[in-house]
Amino acid sequence: MAGQANTLFLEEWLRISSGSIINSSADHSSLPSARAIIQAWAELRDCHQHQSFEPHHFQSLKILLDARASLHVADPQAKLLVSILSSTNLVIPHEAYPLLFRLLYIWARKSFRPSSALIDLAVETLSHLLATELGSKKSPDFFSEGVLLLGAFSFVPSVSESSKTVCLELLCRLLEDEYRMVSPFGGLIPDVLAGIGYALCSSVIVFYARTLNALLGIWGKEDGPSGSVSHGLMILHLVEWVMSSFIKSRSQDKLQIFAEETLGTSNKDHVPFAAVMAAAGVLRALNRSAPSHQGLQILSSLRISAENRIESVAQCFISKSRDFDNSGGDYATSLLLQCISLALARSGSVSSRPALLLSLASALLTEIFPLRRLYARILESTHGSSGGLEPGKIKEHLSSVTFREAGAISSVFCSQYISVDDENKMIVENMIWRFCQELYSGHRKVAFLLHGKADELLEDVEKIAESAFLMVVVFALAVTKQKLNSKFSTESQMVTSVLILVSFSCLEYFRRMRLSEYMDTIRGVVVSAQENETACISFVESMPTYGDLTNPQEFQQKVDYVWFKDEVQTARILFYLRVIPTCIERLPGSVFSRVVAPTMFLYMGHPNGKVARASHSLFAAFISSGKDSNENERSLLKEQLVFFYMQRSLAGFPGITPFEGMASGVAALVRNLPAGSPATFYCIHSLVEKASKLCTDIASQKPEMWKNWEGESEPCKKILELLLRLISLVDIQVLPDLMKLLAKLFVELPKEGQNVVLNKLYAQVAESDDVTRKPTLVSWLQSVSYLCYQSTSGSGPSKGIGSEGSLASSLRDPSNWDGINARL
Repeated sequence: MAGQANTLFLEEWLRISSGSIINSSADHSSLPSARAIIQAWAELRDCHQHQSFEPHHFQSLKILLDARASLHVADPQAKLLVSILSSTNLVIPHEAYPLLFRLLYIWARKSFRPSSALIDLAVETLSHLLATELGSKKSPDFFSEGVLLLGAFSFVPSVSESSKTVCLELLCRLLEDEYRMVSPFGGLIPDVLAGIGYALCSSVIVFYARTLNALLGIWGKEDGPSGSVSHGLMILHLVEWVMSSFIKSRSQDKLQIFAEETLGTSNKDHVPFAAVMAAAGVLRALNRSAPSHQGLQILSSLRISAENRIESVAQCFISKSRDFDNSGGDYATSLLLQCISLALARSGSVSSRPALLLSLASALLTEIFPLRRLYARILESTHGSSGGLEPGKIKEHLSSVTFREAGAISSVFCSQYISVDDENKMIVENMIWRFCQELYSGHRKVAFLLHGKADELLEDVEKIAESAFLMVVVFALAVTKQKLNSKFSTESQMVTSVLILVSFSCLEYFRRMRLSEYMDTIRGVVVSAQENETACISFVESMPTYGDLTNPQEFQQKVDYVWFKDEVQTARILFYLRVIPTCIERLPGSVFSRVVAPTMFLYMGHPNGKVARASHSLFAAFISSGKDSNENERSLLKEQLVFFYMQRSLAGFPGITPFEGMASGVAALVRNLPAGSPATFYCIHSLVEKASKLCTDIASQKPEMWKNWEGESEPCKKILELLLRLISLVDIQVLPDLMKLLAKLFVELPKEGQNVVLNKLYAQVAESDDVTRKPTLVSWLQSVSYLCYQSTSGSGPSKGIGSEGSLASSLRDPSNWDGINARL
């Protein structure tokens, strides 16, 4: 944003400040040359000398204005322009007047000390032209350039009081009588507002109130400009510019008049959005003023008055809106909410007030993130087509000032929340949590409808939703800091934690980056919830049921619904799968069986490996939980779940079931189930059966696997390695059965496979320091080696493969067992 202190052309600064233009600097490669500028002035002198205005003279004016950034208009040149305008013999085309006015404006703004006599003459000429020519021409450019020039003349210090009075009176009359010329031409409004700004800073204050009324009331007049967010920002920065001038010059009288006319009693002619932005301009000027100016007595009362003015407008909105978290829609309300949010975001520090907080919440949920409205319009379309909703409108919103400043507005929103009373805090919290639920529900339907049909539209909608997620995260962090402490009861903290967790689950789909605020919030609420059984149950029971996941009513007769293709729902369930293990110790077995287990087993079959692994991790966490509990129901449930777990896992392996996830589940159950548990026996039987089938398949399809064991990642190899690891994990009561099953499996392997397995067994037994089971394993290894030797003895001695082949051959030969026993 251009620095206010260096503002030369106020209208350009207003355009930049409002976002109407990004960069006002001209393209230097296309600027007129010095020769062209000199020639243009020469042609204008020729025009005056011959009293004839030709088409090339109009082109000369355009050349000069193209160079306005570097152009300097001296008094002689200004006198030439005034002479052309005042000549009665020259027939000047209508379109040339605005250009002549603009050159005089450049003279007034750039000249260090313009001739007062010349300005008096220019004012006289200008007033005559506006009085006689405006009515016949009805040109918006003529009107706006006239207002701009009148304001600039009234701002020049060396101009006489009488000339300033003439300028201001004429300016006010134009604004009051001819304002309709501005309404269809929004691009001219910065020029008109700049003229008003110069007039407000004039040393003549007789017309101050009328000028202010024009600034704040023109938007509400019939056939007048309708107003927009851009216009509101122009008003804000215009008032900032005016107030900064007053503060620097210590003009307490002007400050007092401004406060009385603008911030005092409500004026029915002042349009609410303009009044809010004017008050915000005052606050911005006060917050940015130099410390040396802070001693002015009126500034503190001015700040209070400005804050009160914004609050009164916000309170009026709140009183008229019963459902103010869904109050957007009509243009006036939408404009007011956006202006309140931008006003608070740009004005700097503002005292916390309930009406401001509620207005900000409404603005965020309905105007800055208008997702509920977008979803409704998309769903009204047939089969997800974009009919009825213009994609260009969404792109326009993405590039709007309010959306670009969503982060700053969210920050102000959280600052307001921190200091208001508990009742209003609760109102706003409920608004945000409800918004999260509706966002999940709406986006789930829209994503399913638009995916593959209107991907660009869906992508743009998700950009808005991602920003909404960031707002919710920042707000939730503020809530945790306020409410998860000893000032609030345990029950209150529990409710808050669960609500935040549920809300985060609804928005998990939009979490596309790692945020420290997100992690801090999650840690805080999880610590609060995991120590309370009621909180854990409440959170778990908020998870969608199995029926809702697989056969949702909202999708009936609309789409061919497939549960694992619902990415929004999958992201939410993944959140539950990751969080539930943190509170598993406090979760009763009956709740786990009724609510969690069906969903956990369903998502073990999800094609996304990350989701499936999370389901296996949750199973492992449950099996490992409750070690210090005497809950028989939980122990029985663990054993019951193992049977279905093994069926579900092995049915999807290889393919859907991730081996790492299944291995963690198997390891957890053999470690944590009671010794000799039937579920453990079932587990190892199932694994051996699966390994046998896979090894049989691989023997016929890929026999070379055994020759490159270390480099292979075949399912058969993975299952065998898991079984070998279980030798060290299963309890002593299960170990004999496992050894028997493995011996049978190994004997059925081809010779190469036997060599590999015997070598692995030898290394594992040799490294074991388990004095209880090692003697048994040594004896068993001898027996397995003998059986393998017998199964292949008819085919001649094994050639082996390097050292592995030699070791396997030694294990097969009974004459070598004494030496091997000693080594083991």
